[in-house]
Amino acid sequence: MIITEILARNARMYGHEVALVERSPAENLRRQITWSEFDRQSDQVANALVGLGIGKGDRVVHLMTNCLEWLPIYFGILRTGAWVVPLNFRFVATTIQKCVQTAEAKVIFFGEEFIDRIHAVKPELDKTVHTYIFTGSEAAAPDYCKTYKQLLETTAPVRPDVPLFLEDSAALYFTSGTTGDPKATLLTHKNLEFACYVENHHHRQTHEDNFLCIPPLYHTGAKMHWFGNFIVGAKSVIMKGVEPRWIIEAVSEEKITVVWLLVPWALDLLFAIENKDIRLDDFQLDQWRLMHIGAQPVPASLIREWKKIFPHHDYDTNYGLTESTGPGCVHLGMENMHKVGAIGKAGFDWETRIVDEALTPVKQGAVGELIIRGPGVMKEYYKNPEATAAVLKDGWLLTGDMAREDEDGFIWLVDRKKDIIITGGENIYPVDVEEFLFTHPKIHDAAVIGLPSLRLGEIAAAIIQVKEGQTLTKEELVAFCEQLPRYKRPRKFFFDKIPRNPTGKIEKPKLRQKYGGAEESFQVK
Repeated sequence: MIITEILARNARMYGHEVALVERSPAENLRRQITWSEFDRQSDQVANALVGLGIGKGDRVVHLMTNCLEWLPIYFGILRTGAWVVPLNFRFVATTIQKCVQTAEAKVIFFGEEFIDRIHAVKPELDKTVHTYIFTGSEAAAPDYCKTYKQLLETTAPVRPDVPLFLEDSAALYFTSGTTGDPKATLLTHKNLEFACYVENHHHRQTHEDNFLCIPPLYHTGAKMHWFGNFIVGAKSVIMKGVEPRWIIEAVSEEKITVVWLLVPWALDLLFAIENKDIRLDDFQLDQWRLMHIGAQPVPASLIREWKKIFPHHDYDTNYGLTESTGPGCVHLGMENMHKVGAIGKAGFDWETRIVDEALTPVKQGAVGELIIRGPGVMKEYYKNPEATAAVLKDGWLLTGDMAREDEDGFIWLVDRKKDIIITGGENIYPVDVEEFLFTHPKIHDAAVIGLPSLRLGEIAAAIIQVKEGQTLTKEELVAFCEQLPRYKRPRKFFFDKIPRNPTGKIEKPKLRQKYGGAEESFQVK
């Protein structure tokens, strides 16, 4: 069933029940909408877009932080037959520009946080974009925008008569390759529908469950985990901001049953409980049945500690990619606590193999590349046939992750084929940071590698080779790197010569071996 039809069904069956709650603890605000309101707002968005000339196959950019309006706008775009293009809210102006130009988007929905970034590249955006719809407060709306409030006040909730089919293209989710250049992952309505079934099959949500959504909804991980509740018309809570007490308060006050965390948040919760900043006896937590983690490697020690404090919780690890329509192509399984540390086995209706460079399966226990096949595999990298051909082979998706399979058939990640660093669930592309470091007048050479971190999974470390005759201090480096988004900034700095092979490539395995256990010359807190 097309996911827009699932929304309509939920409105028919559970219309007066609460569908979505938004909690903004920092502002002490709570808002909610029912399934009927959710469905009606999506119809209004769709009807308004059709009035603006948006039709099947057009592209509409969705640039917002988590809020109550996020999902009604997403579904409204889909109901027009247009492709929804959710963008990472951390993208800088030039990256937003590249994504909009790749998509050739005609309309952009954006929130208050993005005014300056949109303004910085608006002349370029205007080459394809004819309408900007502002979702923030009307008082802050730029004069070139329509506002979401005006849209709802002036548009009838009439659903456009647009035939949608499972094989139709539905969404562009931007990811990046090792160069950091944006690649648009094209997903179909079938991909999105399948994600609903995968998540619900793995975590067994019923209509009585309540899912706490903390990660950003632009990410396939957050939305596709929510899909497990969505398909059974169950309530969900969208959290704005992350603090240990806010999470526990939401679980208690909203009667949350399922929470998806990233490693840093789980660690912060454990530390707050250990330090008695949070006293569990003060909260109603008996209904909380499942905590699951994805988006980065999960230390087994973390889960063992978690089970000591929450012995009744089920736990699961989920592995996935944007190209597999998010999580679930491999998952541990709630019944497999004895295998914590592994990413698990092939998920519902998925196949996995571990292969060599010729795509021939390796012997059990040997290391090879993990490849996957199933209904969640993307259609293509939009406008990038070379990149598509490199990762799609006879229906199999090459993940770029190196793994091994143990004697019981469980898959363990070994290393990444690419040099992407995953810190707190966010991807850092070393080339991007290296290119930035090269702009410093005192730096001769630079390399960025990932080093293990209990809290974040990995952190970025920069090895700096200073120009002969120059001096460079750690304080100068920290100040210089403040120009980068916070998650991209190196957390450790080392001063050394950069080893390169005869072809000029940085020998990063040598750097990881040398600095993996070394005391850093400087670490950023």
